[in-house]
Amino acid sequence: MKKIAILGAAESGVGAAILAQQKGMEVFVSDMGTIKPRYKAMLDEHHIEWEEGRHSEHRLLQADEVVKSPGIPDTAPLIVKLKAQHTPIISEIELAGRYTDAKMVCITGSNGKTTTTSLIYHIFRLAGMDVGLAGNIGHSLALQVAEQPHRWYVIELSSFQLDNMYQFRADIAVLMNITPDHLDRYDFKFENYARSKMRILQNLRPDDSFIYWQDDPVTARLLPEYATPARVVAFSEHQPFPIAGAELALPGRHNLYNQMAAAYACMAAGIPATAISEGLKSFPGVEHRLERVAEVDGVLWVNDSKATNVDACRWALEAMTRPTVLILGGLDKGNDYNDIRQLVVEKCCALVMLGADNSKLLDFFTPLGLPIRDTHSMADCVAACRELARPGQTVLLSPCCASFDLFKNMEDRGEQFKSLVQARQL
Repeated sequence: MKKIAILGAAESGVGAAILAQQKGMEVFVSDMGTIKPRYKAMLDEHHIEWEEGRHSEHRLLQADEVVKSPGIPDTAPLIVKLKAQHTPIISEIELAGRYTDAKMVCITGSNGKTTTTSLIYHIFRLAGMDVGLAGNIGHSLALQVAEQPHRWYVIELSSFQLDNMYQFRADIAVLMNITPDHLDRYDFKFENYARSKMRILQNLRPDDSFIYWQDDPVTARLLPEYATPARVVAFSEHQPFPIAGAELALPGRHNLYNQMAAAYACMAAGIPATAISEGLKSFPGVEHRLERVAEVDGVLWVNDSKATNVDACRWALEAMTRPTVLILGGLDKGNDYNDIRQLVVEKCCALVMLGADNSKLLDFFTPLGLPIRDTHSMADCVAACRELARPGQTVLLSPCCASFDLFKNMEDRGEQFKSLVQARQL
C-alpha cells in the first residue's frame, strides 16, 4: 500500500487526505500548528491518523509521496530532508488532478486573480454549468473530487501551488499579470517568482486555451521562451470588449482587465454571449477587494485588505476619486514602494501605518511630508483615520503587505476593519 504524508491540516490538506484514503493509500496527516476543530472532526470521521504541534520526522521521511501545504516554504527543515532523499513533494491540486477528467479553468497572476476567478465561477453558474470553485478560494479541489465531483472546476492558483504541480493540466489557463510579490519565498529574486507564474502554461494541448494580458511587460518578455501549442488569446484595454454591449458591474481600469479575462475564458468554455453579458452585469464583486464598507460623517471607508502587494495597492489608488487617507503596513515581502510613490503624492492626504514594525514604511514615506500616524492595532488605526479624515474624503485600507504580523490572515484584517467602521454607524 502506498504511503502518503500530508503536511498541513487545513482546507487543502484535509481534502487531500480524504481523497488519498479513498484511493486506497495509507494516509498520515501532520501539522506543526493547531488543527481547527472542524478539520479534526473530518479526519476522525474518516478514521485518518493525524498529529498537531509537531512533525514526526521518522515517520514522515518514510512516506512514498508528500502533499505539502502551499504555506510551507521549501526552506523548512523537513522539506529540505525530504528533497535530499528525493521524496516526491506535490500540491493538493496535483493530487486531485490525477483522479478526475473534469475540465479545469485555472487562473493565476499577481493581481486580479480572485476577482477574475470569482467572476468566471459566477458566470458559469448563471449559465447552468456543473461547476466547482477551488484553489485559493472555495473548497478543496481534492475533497470535491472525492465527495462532490463536478464537470468543470474554476481554480485560483498561487505561485506556491504552481511550484508543486507537474502533470496537472489546465483546459483554459488565464494569466493576469506578473509583478513583484512573495519575494521572501523566492530568494528575493523576481525572476524566480515570475517563472513560477509561467508554470500555468505547462502541459497545455492544442485544444486548450491560454488567455493573457498582452500589456504586461514581464509576460511579454518571458512568453517567447514558453512555446505552447494551445490557442492563445491576448487581451488589452486598447481592443474592443469581447462581448458587444456588455454592462460591466466593476469600476476601474484593473477591473476592465479582470472582466475581459473572464469573458474570454467563458467564451473558450462555450458559454453563450447572453449568459456572459448577464454575469458581467450582475456580479457583486469580491469581499475585501475595493469593498465599500460605509460612509460615516461624509467619509467613505473602503476595505481593500486583499491588496497584499504594491501593485494591488497601485490599482486601488488609481481608482480613488477623492482625497484619500491610505492605510499601509503588515508583513513586508521585499516590497519596493517607489511604484506607488507618485500616486501617494497625487491621491493621498494622509497615511496611517498599521503593522508590528512600520520602520521601512516610515523611512520611505515620511519625506513626502504628508500627515502620518504609526499604529500597531486595528483599533488604533481606525481611530487615527477618524482623526485625519474629513468629509468628502476616503479612508482606504490597501496595505501592500501580508497580514500575518498582527492578524490571522487578510480576511481577519478586513473583518476587523469593517467591524470597527460599522460600529461607528450605530
